[in-house]
Amino acid sequence: MKTHLCLIGDAESIHLRRWAQAMVQRGFRVSVISTSVASIEGAEIIVLPLPRRTWDWFLRLGALRRAVRSLAPDIVHAHYVTSYGLWGAASSGRPLVLTAWGSDILVTPRRSHALRILTGWILRQASLITADSRDVLTEIARYRPSGSLHEIFWGADVTQFHPNPSDRRPGFHVASMRAWEANYQIDVIVEAFSRFLAKSPRCDATLHLFGGGSQKKSLHSLVERLGISKHVIWHGLLPPHALAHELALCDVSISVPQSDATSVSLLESMACSLPAIVSDLPANRQWIDASGGYVVPVGDVDAVATSLCEVFENPAMREQKGAFNRKKIEEIGSSNQQMDLMAVLYTGLGRCRKNECVTSASENR
Repeated sequence: MKTHLCLIGDAESIHLRRWAQAMVQRGFRVSVISTSVASIEGAEIIVLPLPRRTWDWFLRLGALRRAVRSLAPDIVHAHYVTSYGLWGAASSGRPLVLTAWGSDILVTPRRSHALRILTGWILRQASLITADSRDVLTEIARYRPSGSLHEIFWGADVTQFHPNPSDRRPGFHVASMRAWEANYQIDVIVEAFSRFLAKSPRCDATLHLFGGGSQKKSLHSLVERLGISKHVIWHGLLPPHALAHELALCDVSISVPQSDATSVSLLESMACSLPAIVSDLPANRQWIDASGGYVVPVGDVDAVATSLCEVFENPAMREQKGAFNRKKIEEIGSSNQQMDLMAVLYTGLGRCRKNECVTSASENR
């Protein structure tokens, strides 16, 4: 009989969708409880009304508990601690797994004492907690949870995201894959790219902006004001295969958020053998050092521009850093490898008796 896994999270998120599909492929029966209307191949979806206010998450608890009872899963796994994690913790489903996404641990609990208390209570209900960066796990450990902590990366699909040297295009191509939201500082990337163009006026350079978000209008205005419109391509949101193709044709990737856990887009860039320019955050330093790119101070436009100049002026070094990054992803950042580890953890939980869990992946306490 298949182990029945109930995921609680945003079914429209590409991350949750990939997680669900990975577990279907590994022989689990997968159900998803979400506020999003979506379809995930091989999984059953139960949709609850979308909470409009903070307190709505509590008002939906009755419906959530009924849904979990009707499914009677072997394991409940909630993604994002301070929203869907509340639902998982308050449900009757056990054992409970929680996955932190970053800001639910690094940002939200710091907004008030009440939220910090609530976060601690949620974390203490779990038999197993995962996160994709050491700094998030360190912060979780401060709440003294009773369950085990494990570093599980979302990872990159190395079969889809890979270098494509036979299909190179002329010029120098810069990739930005983060959402067009304030935290990800796309304006810093645009400003730095403009300064790079001023320092290297003869280069045939293009900035590729992938993604989307609420700052679309202001970013378009900034590009026009800087006079670099002919050097910018607005790709928007692309399906994975199209994104992988475009990314493999670029020369460097930039990700300079103010706050972040391990970025899937960074791992995908590394899988495509791109050197990376990243902001100086613990999660970024976990992946990028001088061997694979450049770590710059948060919000430092000049540092990003200088790094771009170095990447442009040193093609051999660019290739060397990119090759280092690809090797690193193959060794520890493959999504298939990480989901295999997660399947082992689920299997261990299925053998749990009285909160004594069998664990066979590396543990970070």
